[in-house]
Amino acid sequence: MSKAPAKPAASAEAAPAGKSKKKLIIMIAVGVLVLAAVGGGAAVFLSKKNHPDKEKEHKAEVMKPPAFLPLEAFTVNLQSDTGDKYLQVSMTMQVEDEAQVTLIKANMPQVRSRLLMLLSSKDATELLSAEGKEHLVEEIVEQVKLPFTPKGESQKVTGVFFTAFIIQ
Repeated sequence: MSKAPAKPAASAEAAPAGKSKKKLIIMIAVGVLVLAAVGGGAAVFLSKKNHPDKEKEHKAEVMKPPAFLPLEAFTVNLQSDTGDKYLQVSMTMQVEDEAQVTLIKANMPQVRSRLLMLLSSKDATELLSAEGKEHLVEEIVEQVKLPFTPKGESQKVTGVFFTAFIIQ
């Protein structure tokens, strides 16, 4: 009978060791979860801290769409060695904002004069290619950007789009 009490003593010692291993595993798991929660919270906090500036910049870009100013058609004689050639072109200018539209409209005689002089100086053969048309767009933008008054500010023209382009 002395052997019977020895068995319960051995099982009593094994039970606390099993419970302590479970407690250790639970404590480690809880620690990992706490660290993950703190790291996730920090990441969310830092990402929100950086995003409002980016959102404001993005909204500022979205809120300021370009303005478009259609121009009346131009008809000019072109330079040509093979006979009379003329160009009939319609275009729309893209400008920074409505203030630029108003400024350019107020100075439309200057704009039309500049563009008539530019267009009539062109040779018909150079305007037939896509590259020639792209170069003409660049030159039109340069001409319209020139200040209307001496030492004045240049206009903020960002593009020119042809809506009709006929060489005959």
